[in-house]
Amino acid sequence: MSDKTENTAKSGFLPIETNWFDRLFISVVIWVALSLFWMRFIEPLGLSVWIAAAISVALGAHIIRKG
Repeated sequence: MSDKTENTAKSGFLPIETNWFDRLFISVVIWVALSLFWMRFIEPLGLSVWIAAAISVALGAHIIRKG
């Protein structure tokens, strides 16, 4: 039996101990917050909300992998 499992807490750059679901939840919250910010302030200037989605996906992948 392996003493390392998928459900164990991970220590990364986040200041709290997290498992994969915690990091996924943090990524989704950041995605929603960035999208709302983008739609309110940036999209009226002409930039598409898809740019915010791409940034959120990249940031979320980084948080889930390294967080």
